[in-house]
Amino acid sequence: MNDLTPIEIDQLNREGAGRQRSSARRVLWIVLAVIVAAGAWYLLRSGPAPAAAPPLAVVGVANPLQREITEWDDYIGRFEASRSVDLRPRVSGQVTAVHFRDGQVVSKGQALFTIDPRPYRAALAEAQAGVATARSDLALAQADLARAERLVADDAVSKSELDSLKARVNASQAALAAAQARVRSRSLDVEFTTVRAPISGRISDRRVDPGNLVAAGDGAAATLLTTIKALDPLYFTFDGSEGLFLKAQRQGLERGAPVDIKLQDESDYNWHGSLDFTDNGLDPDSGTIRARAIVPNKDGFLTPGMFGNMRLASGGKVNALLVPDTAVQADQTRKLLLVVGKDGTVSAKEVALGPLVDGLRVIRSGLDPKDRVVIEGTQMAFPGSKVKPRFDKIAPPEATKTASRPAEAPPGEATLAN
Repeated sequence: MNDLTPIEIDQLNREGAGRQRSSARRVLWIVLAVIVAAGAWYLLRSGPAPAAAPPLAVVGVANPLQREITEWDDYIGRFEASRSVDLRPRVSGQVTAVHFRDGQVVSKGQALFTIDPRPYRAALAEAQAGVATARSDLALAQADLARAERLVADDAVSKSELDSLKARVNASQAALAAAQARVRSRSLDVEFTTVRAPISGRISDRRVDPGNLVAAGDGAAATLLTTIKALDPLYFTFDGSEGLFLKAQRQGLERGAPVDIKLQDESDYNWHGSLDFTDNGLDPDSGTIRARAIVPNKDGFLTPGMFGNMRLASGGKVNALLVPDTAVQADQTRKLLLVVGKDGTVSAKEVALGPLVDGLRVIRSGLDPKDRVVIEGTQMAFPGSKVKPRFDKIAPPEATKTASRPAEAPPGEATLAN
Protein backbone atom coordinates (compact mmCIF):
# COMPACT_ATOMS: atom_id res chain seq x y z
CA MET A 1 0.00 0.00 0.00
CA ASN A 2 2.91 2.31 0.68
CA ASP A 3 4.11 1.87 -2.87
CA LEU A 4 0.82 3.24 -4.29
CA THR A 5 0.62 6.72 -5.52
CA PRO A 6 -2.02 9.13 -4.22
CA ILE A 7 -3.95 8.87 -7.44
CA GLU A 8 -4.11 5.11 -7.25
CA ILE A 9 -5.22 5.29 -3.63
CA ASP A 10 -8.06 7.71 -4.54
CA GLN A 11 -9.18 5.43 -7.35
CA LEU A 12 -9.26 2.47 -5.01
CA ASN A 13 -11.35 4.43 -2.51
CA ARG A 14 -13.89 5.37 -5.21
CA GLU A 15 -14.23 1.75 -6.32
CA GLY A 16 -14.83 0.67 -2.69
CA ALA A 17 -17.49 3.33 -2.15
CA GLY A 18 -19.25 2.30 -5.38
CA ARG A 19 -19.29 -1.33 -4.27
CA GLN A 20 -20.79 -0.28 -0.93
CA ARG A 21 -23.51 1.81 -2.59
CA SER A 22 -24.39 -1.05 -4.92
CA SER A 23 -24.66 -3.43 -1.98
CA ALA A 24 -26.85 -0.94 -0.09
CA ARG A 25 -29.16 -0.59 -3.09
CA ARG A 26 -29.51 -4.36 -3.38
CA VAL A 27 -30.37 -4.58 0.32
CA LEU A 28 -32.94 -1.76 -0.02
CA TRP A 29 -34.69 -3.47 -2.93
CA ILE A 30 -34.79 -6.71 -1.07
CA VAL A 31 -36.34 -4.98 1.96
CA LEU A 32 -38.94 -3.24 -0.23
CA ALA A 33 -39.80 -6.53 -1.96
CA VAL A 34 -40.27 -8.19 1.43
CA ILE A 35 -42.50 -5.33 2.65
CA VAL A 36 -44.65 -5.46 -0.53
CA ALA A 37 -44.96 -9.23 -0.30
CA ALA A 38 -45.91 -9.03 3.38
CA GLY A 39 -48.51 -6.33 2.66
CA ALA A 40 -50.00 -8.32 -0.21
CA TRP A 41 -50.13 -11.44 1.91
CA TYR A 42 -51.85 -9.54 4.73
CA LEU A 43 -54.40 -7.94 2.40
CA LEU A 44 -55.15 -11.23 0.68
CA ARG A 45 -55.50 -12.95 4.02
CA SER A 46 -57.68 -10.44 5.88
CA GLY A 47 -59.82 -9.04 2.99
CA PRO A 48 -61.24 -5.49 2.88
CA ALA A 49 -61.71 -3.63 6.15
CA PRO A 50 -65.41 -3.74 7.36
CA ALA A 51 -67.44 -0.53 6.98
CA ALA A 52 -68.85 1.12 10.10
CA ALA A 53 -72.48 0.03 10.90
CA PRO A 54 -75.12 2.77 10.21
CA PRO A 55 -76.98 4.17 13.23
CA LEU A 56 -80.45 2.76 14.02
CA ALA A 57 -83.47 4.77 12.83
CA VAL A 58 -85.27 6.63 15.60
CA VAL A 59 -89.06 6.17 15.56
CA GLY A 60 -91.78 7.40 17.90
CA VAL A 61 -93.71 4.66 19.69
CA ALA A 62 -96.59 4.72 22.17
CA ASN A 63 -99.06 2.39 23.80
CA PRO A 64 -102.59 2.62 22.35
CA LEU A 65 -104.85 5.12 24.07
CA GLN A 66 -107.59 3.43 26.12
CA ARG A 67 -110.83 5.40 26.35
CA GLU A 68 -114.55 4.81 26.85
CA ILE A 69 -116.38 5.81 23.69
CA THR A 70 -119.91 5.93 22.32
CA GLU A 71 -120.24 4.40 18.87
CA TRP A 72 -122.63 5.77 16.27
CA ASP A 73 -123.98 4.61 12.92
CA ASP A 74 -124.18 7.23 10.16
CA TYR A 75 -127.17 7.81 7.89
CA ILE A 76 -128.07 10.35 5.24
CA GLY A 77 -131.66 11.52 5.18
CA ARG A 78 -134.03 14.38 4.57
CA PHE A 79 -136.32 16.51 6.67
CA GLU A 80 -140.04 16.18 6.03
CA ALA A 81 -143.05 17.94 7.45
CA SER A 82 -144.68 16.06 10.30
CA ARG A 83 -148.05 17.16 8.84
CA SER A 84 -148.89 18.44 5.39
CA VAL A 85 -152.24 19.67 4.04
CA ASP A 86 -153.42 20.39 0.50
CA LEU A 87 -155.98 23.13 1.10
CA ARG A 88 -159.11 22.74 -1.06
CA PRO A 89 -162.54 24.45 -0.76
CA ARG A 90 -165.52 22.59 0.70
CA VAL A 91 -168.00 24.83 -1.11
CA SER A 92 -167.96 26.18 -4.67
CA GLY A 93 -168.09 29.85 -5.54
CA GLN A 94 -166.09 32.95 -6.29
CA VAL A 95 -163.02 33.83 -4.21
CA THR A 96 -163.54 37.33 -2.87
CA ALA A 97 -160.48 37.77 -0.59
CA VAL A 98 -157.12 36.28 0.36
CA HIS A 99 -156.01 36.87 3.95
CA PHE A 100 -152.34 35.81 3.98
CA ARG A 101 -148.97 36.56 2.41
CA ASP A 102 -147.30 33.89 0.36
CA GLY A 103 -144.84 31.89 2.48
CA GLN A 104 -146.11 33.22 5.77
CA VAL A 105 -146.30 31.14 8.95
CA VAL A 106 -149.98 30.70 9.81
CA SER A 107 -151.76 29.46 12.91
CA LYS A 108 -154.45 26.84 13.14
CA GLY A 109 -157.89 28.40 12.58
CA GLN A 110 -156.55 31.52 10.84
CA ALA A 111 -158.75 32.78 7.95
CA LEU A 112 -157.00 32.31 4.59
CA PHE A 113 -159.62 32.66 1.81
CA THR A 114 -163.15 34.03 1.60
CA ILE A 115 -165.61 32.58 -0.91
CA ASP A 116 -168.69 34.68 -1.75
CA PRO A 117 -171.08 33.73 1.09
CA ARG A 118 -174.28 35.36 -0.27
CA PRO A 119 -175.74 32.31 -2.05
CA TYR A 120 -175.16 30.18 1.03
CA ARG A 121 -176.65 32.74 3.37
CA ALA A 122 -179.77 32.81 1.20
CA ALA A 123 -179.94 29.03 1.29
CA LEU A 124 -179.60 29.19 5.08
CA ALA A 125 -182.47 31.65 5.34
CA GLU A 126 -184.61 29.36 3.19
CA ALA A 127 -183.79 26.41 5.43
CA GLN A 128 -184.64 28.43 8.51
CA ALA A 129 -188.03 29.27 6.96
CA GLY A 130 -188.57 25.57 6.34
CA VAL A 131 -188.00 24.96 10.04
CA ALA A 132 -190.66 27.52 10.91
CA THR A 133 -193.14 25.86 8.51
CA ALA A 134 -192.40 22.40 9.90
CA ARG A 135 -192.80 23.66 13.44
CA SER A 136 -196.19 25.21 12.58
CA ASP A 137 -197.39 21.99 10.93
CA LEU A 138 -196.33 20.04 14.00
CA ALA A 139 -198.20 22.38 16.34
CA LEU A 140 -201.43 22.04 14.27
CA ALA A 141 -201.13 18.23 14.16
CA GLN A 142 -200.62 18.07 17.92
CA ALA A 143 -203.68 20.30 18.52
CA ASP A 144 -205.89 18.14 16.27
CA LEU A 145 -204.73 15.03 18.05
CA ALA A 146 -205.49 16.54 21.47
CA ARG A 147 -209.06 17.43 20.45
CA ALA A 148 -209.64 13.99 19.01
CA GLU A 149 -208.44 12.31 22.20
CA ARG A 150 -211.00 14.29 24.23
CA LEU A 151 -213.80 13.09 21.93
CA VAL A 152 -212.81 9.44 22.05
CA ALA A 153 -214.54 8.97 25.41
CA ASP A 154 -217.86 10.09 23.88
CA ASP A 155 -217.35 7.87 20.81
CA ALA A 156 -217.42 11.02 18.64
CA VAL A 157 -214.18 10.10 16.82
CA SER A 158 -213.39 6.75 15.31
CA LYS A 159 -210.33 4.84 16.34
CA SER A 160 -208.95 4.92 12.80
CA GLU A 161 -209.21 8.70 12.67
CA LEU A 162 -207.33 8.91 15.95
CA ASP A 163 -204.54 6.73 14.54
CA SER A 164 -204.36 8.98 11.47
CA LEU A 165 -203.94 12.06 13.64
CA LYS A 166 -201.13 10.37 15.59
CA ALA A 167 -199.35 9.47 12.37
CA ARG A 168 -199.69 13.09 11.24
CA VAL A 169 -198.02 14.29 14.45
CA ASN A 170 -195.13 11.85 13.96
CA ALA A 171 -194.70 12.96 10.34
CA SER A 172 -194.69 16.62 11.38
CA GLN A 173 -192.03 15.87 13.98
CA ALA A 174 -189.89 14.15 11.34
CA ALA A 175 -190.38 17.05 8.94
CA LEU A 176 -189.27 19.47 11.63
CA ALA A 177 -186.13 17.39 12.33
CA ALA A 178 -185.32 17.33 8.60
CA ALA A 179 -185.78 21.08 8.36
CA GLN A 180 -183.47 21.62 11.33
CA ALA A 181 -180.85 19.36 9.71
CA ARG A 182 -181.03 21.46 6.54
CA VAL A 183 -180.41 24.55 8.65
CA ARG A 184 -177.31 22.97 10.16
CA SER A 185 -176.10 21.95 6.71
CA ARG A 186 -176.65 25.43 5.28
CA SER A 187 -174.94 26.90 8.33
CA LEU A 188 -171.89 24.74 7.61
CA ASP A 189 -171.87 25.93 4.00
CA VAL A 190 -171.84 29.52 5.22
CA GLU A 191 -169.01 28.66 7.64
CA PHE A 192 -167.06 26.94 4.85
CA THR A 193 -167.11 30.12 2.76
CA THR A 194 -164.27 31.24 5.06
CA VAL A 195 -161.41 28.83 4.41
CA ARG A 196 -159.30 28.49 7.56
CA ALA A 197 -155.92 26.88 8.25
CA PRO A 198 -156.48 23.33 9.55
CA ILE A 199 -152.94 23.19 11.05
CA SER A 200 -150.19 25.60 12.06
CA GLY A 201 -147.21 25.84 9.75
CA ARG A 202 -145.68 27.59 6.78
CA ILE A 203 -148.07 28.25 3.92
CA SER A 204 -147.10 28.08 0.27
CA ASP A 205 -148.09 30.63 -2.36
CA ARG A 206 -151.76 31.05 -3.32
CA ARG A 207 -152.87 29.09 -6.36
CA VAL A 208 -156.07 31.13 -6.84
CA ASP A 209 -156.45 34.90 -6.89
CA PRO A 210 -159.59 36.81 -5.85
CA GLY A 211 -162.24 36.83 -8.57
CA ASN A 212 -161.70 33.23 -9.67
CA LEU A 213 -164.31 30.55 -9.30
CA VAL A 214 -163.35 27.49 -7.27
CA ALA A 215 -165.06 24.13 -7.19
CA ALA A 216 -165.67 21.84 -4.26
CA GLY A 217 -165.45 18.12 -4.67
CA ASP A 218 -163.93 14.89 -3.42
CA GLY A 219 -160.14 14.72 -3.30
CA ALA A 220 -158.29 16.02 -6.34
CA ALA A 221 -161.57 17.01 -8.01
CA ALA A 222 -161.66 20.12 -5.82
CA THR A 223 -159.64 23.21 -6.70
CA LEU A 224 -156.24 23.38 -4.95
CA LEU A 225 -155.96 26.69 -3.10
CA THR A 226 -152.52 26.27 -1.46
CA THR A 227 -150.54 23.91 0.78
CA ILE A 228 -149.46 24.10 4.42
CA LYS A 229 -146.58 22.19 6.03
CA ALA A 230 -146.11 21.92 9.76
CA LEU A 231 -142.68 23.11 10.96
CA ASP A 232 -142.56 21.99 14.57
CA PRO A 233 -141.73 19.21 14.96
CA LEU A 234 -140.20 17.87 11.75
CA TYR A 235 -139.57 14.30 10.65
CA PHE A 236 -136.12 13.19 9.51
CA THR A 237 -136.57 10.18 7.22
CA PHE A 238 -133.72 7.87 6.21
CA ASP A 239 -133.07 4.42 4.79
CA GLY A 240 -130.91 1.87 6.57
CA SER A 241 -129.23 -1.20 5.14
CA GLU A 242 -130.20 -4.68 6.25
CA GLY A 243 -126.87 -5.00 8.07
CA LEU A 244 -127.44 -1.84 10.11
CA PHE A 245 -131.02 -2.90 10.80
CA LEU A 246 -129.85 -6.27 12.13
CA LYS A 247 -127.21 -4.52 14.24
CA ALA A 248 -129.84 -2.23 15.75
CA GLN A 249 -132.17 -5.16 16.40
CA ARG A 250 -129.48 -7.16 18.19
CA GLN A 251 -128.55 -4.17 20.33
CA GLY A 252 -132.18 -3.58 21.26
CA LEU A 253 -132.54 -0.09 19.80
CA GLU A 254 -136.18 0.95 20.07
CA ARG A 255 -138.39 3.93 19.53
CA GLY A 256 -137.07 6.90 21.48
CA ALA A 257 -133.37 6.19 20.88
CA PRO A 258 -131.48 9.53 20.67
CA VAL A 259 -130.20 10.81 17.33
CA ASP A 260 -127.97 13.75 16.35
CA ILE A 261 -128.11 15.54 13.01
CA LYS A 262 -125.86 18.05 11.23
CA LEU A 263 -126.67 20.03 8.11
CA GLN A 264 -124.54 20.25 4.97
CA ASP A 265 -122.75 23.44 6.06
CA GLU A 266 -122.22 22.39 9.69
CA SER A 267 -119.27 20.63 11.25
CA ASP A 268 -121.00 19.71 14.51
CA TYR A 269 -124.20 17.83 15.28
CA ASN A 270 -126.36 20.74 16.41
CA TRP A 271 -129.82 19.18 16.00
CA HIS A 272 -131.15 16.49 18.29
CA GLY A 273 -134.17 14.24 18.24
CA SER A 274 -135.32 10.69 18.84
CA LEU A 275 -136.14 7.65 16.76
CA ASP A 276 -139.87 7.71 16.04
CA PHE A 277 -140.74 5.03 13.50
CA THR A 278 -139.33 1.99 11.72
CA ASP A 279 -141.20 0.45 8.81
CA ASN A 280 -142.70 -3.03 9.05
CA GLY A 281 -140.53 -4.57 6.33
CA LEU A 282 -137.48 -4.18 4.11
CA ASP A 283 -137.77 -3.05 0.52
CA PRO A 284 -137.21 -6.22 -1.55
CA ASP A 285 -135.63 -4.23 -4.40
CA SER A 286 -133.09 -2.17 -2.48
CA GLY A 287 -132.72 -4.28 0.67
CA THR A 288 -133.18 -1.21 2.86
CA ILE A 289 -135.71 -0.31 5.52
CA ARG A 290 -137.34 3.09 5.95
CA ALA A 291 -137.21 4.81 9.31
CA ARG A 292 -137.63 8.28 10.72
CA ALA A 293 -136.73 10.43 13.69
CA ILE A 294 -138.70 13.33 15.14
CA VAL A 295 -136.79 16.59 15.61
CA PRO A 296 -138.00 19.73 17.47
CA ASN A 297 -137.88 22.91 15.39
CA LYS A 298 -139.21 25.62 17.66
CA ASP A 299 -137.47 28.50 15.88
CA GLY A 300 -138.55 27.26 12.45
CA PHE A 301 -135.00 27.25 11.06
CA LEU A 302 -135.27 23.78 9.56
CA THR A 303 -137.32 23.40 6.40
CA PRO A 304 -138.88 20.30 4.83
CA GLY A 305 -136.72 18.97 2.01
CA MET A 306 -133.35 19.79 3.60
CA PHE A 307 -130.74 17.01 3.67
CA GLY A 308 -128.66 16.12 6.69
CA ASN A 309 -126.25 13.58 8.19
CA MET A 310 -127.65 11.69 11.13
CA ARG A 311 -125.90 9.51 13.68
CA LEU A 312 -127.68 6.92 15.81
CA ALA A 313 -126.12 5.49 18.96
CA SER A 314 -125.26 1.86 18.23
CA GLY A 315 -124.17 -0.02 21.31
CA GLY A 316 -123.79 2.57 24.03
CA LYS A 317 -120.49 3.12 25.80
CA VAL A 318 -117.61 0.70 25.17
CA ASN A 319 -113.91 0.58 26.08
CA ALA A 320 -111.73 0.96 23.00
CA LEU A 321 -108.09 1.18 21.92
CA LEU A 322 -107.22 4.22 19.79
CA VAL A 323 -104.18 5.07 17.67
CA PRO A 324 -103.44 7.93 15.24
CA ASP A 325 -105.06 7.27 11.88
CA THR A 326 -101.70 8.00 10.21
CA ALA A 327 -100.16 4.95 11.96
CA VAL A 328 -102.41 2.54 10.04
CA GLN A 329 -100.66 0.83 7.10
CA ALA A 330 -102.49 -0.68 4.12
CA ASP A 331 -101.44 -3.97 2.54
CA GLN A 332 -103.95 -4.60 -0.22
CA THR A 333 -107.13 -5.46 1.72
CA ARG A 334 -105.38 -5.80 5.09
CA LYS A 335 -104.87 -3.05 7.66
CA LEU A 336 -101.61 -3.22 9.62
CA LEU A 337 -99.94 -1.53 12.55
CA LEU A 338 -96.17 -1.59 13.11
CA VAL A 339 -95.13 -2.51 16.64
CA VAL A 340 -91.65 -2.55 18.21
CA GLY A 341 -90.51 -5.42 20.43
CA LYS A 342 -88.31 -5.16 23.52
CA ASP A 343 -85.19 -5.80 21.41
CA GLY A 344 -86.12 -3.03 18.95
CA THR A 345 -87.31 -5.39 16.22
CA VAL A 346 -90.25 -4.15 14.15
CA SER A 347 -93.18 -6.46 13.39
CA ALA A 348 -96.57 -5.95 11.72
CA LYS A 349 -99.95 -6.75 13.27
CA GLU A 350 -103.11 -7.14 11.23
CA VAL A 351 -105.96 -5.21 12.88
CA ALA A 352 -109.68 -4.57 12.38
CA LEU A 353 -110.51 -0.87 12.16
CA GLY A 354 -113.38 0.99 13.75
CA PRO A 355 -114.59 4.58 13.31
CA LEU A 356 -112.69 7.82 13.93
CA VAL A 357 -112.87 9.48 17.34
CA ASP A 358 -111.51 13.02 17.43
CA GLY A 359 -108.94 12.16 14.76
CA LEU A 360 -107.93 8.83 16.33
CA ARG A 361 -108.80 5.46 14.83
CA VAL A 362 -110.61 2.84 16.91
CA ILE A 363 -108.94 -0.59 16.73
CA ARG A 364 -111.57 -3.27 17.18
CA SER A 365 -109.24 -6.29 17.31
CA GLY A 366 -105.66 -7.44 16.68
CA LEU A 367 -103.91 -5.04 19.09
CA ASP A 368 -102.85 -5.44 22.72
CA PRO A 369 -102.93 -2.50 25.18
CA LYS A 370 -99.23 -3.11 25.96
CA ASP A 371 -98.09 -3.04 22.32
CA ARG A 372 -95.64 -0.29 21.41
CA VAL A 373 -97.14 1.10 18.21
CA VAL A 374 -95.04 3.11 15.77
CA ILE A 375 -96.80 6.48 15.52
CA GLU A 376 -93.96 8.55 14.03
CA GLY A 377 -91.36 7.56 11.45
CA THR A 378 -93.35 4.70 9.94
CA GLN A 379 -91.52 5.28 6.64
CA MET A 380 -88.23 4.35 8.34
CA ALA A 381 -89.53 1.11 9.88
CA PHE A 382 -90.44 -2.13 8.21
CA PRO A 383 -91.10 -5.63 9.49
CA GLY A 384 -87.87 -7.38 10.51
CA SER A 385 -85.78 -4.23 10.86
CA LYS A 386 -84.38 -2.85 14.08
CA VAL A 387 -85.06 0.67 15.28
CA LYS A 388 -84.38 2.86 18.24
CA PRO A 389 -87.75 3.62 19.90
CA ARG A 390 -88.53 7.06 21.28
CA PHE A 391 -91.45 6.80 23.71
CA ASP A 392 -94.39 9.16 23.35
CA LYS A 393 -98.08 9.45 24.33
CA ILE A 394 -101.19 9.45 22.16
CA ALA A 395 -103.65 12.30 22.64
CA PRO A 396 -106.65 13.39 20.53
CA PRO A 397 -105.52 16.26 18.27
CA GLU A 398 -107.83 19.24 18.73
CA ALA A 399 -107.55 20.30 15.11
CA THR A 400 -108.94 17.01 13.82
CA LYS A 401 -112.16 16.77 15.77
CA THR A 402 -114.13 17.39 12.60
CA ALA A 403 -111.82 15.54 10.24
CA SER A 404 -113.59 13.67 7.46
CA ARG A 405 -113.48 9.90 7.33
CA PRO A 406 -111.22 8.34 4.63
CA ALA A 407 -113.02 6.51 1.86
CA GLU A 408 -111.71 3.10 2.92
CA ALA A 409 -112.73 3.50 6.55
CA PRO A 410 -115.69 1.49 7.85
CA PRO A 411 -119.05 3.28 8.16
CA GLY A 412 -120.03 4.81 11.46
CA GLU A 413 -118.63 7.22 13.95
CA ALA A 414 -117.83 7.43 17.63
CA THR A 415 -117.33 10.03 20.31
CA LEU A 416 -115.57 10.00 23.65
CA ALA A 417 -118.03 9.11 26.37
CA ASN A 418 -118.77 11.71 29.00
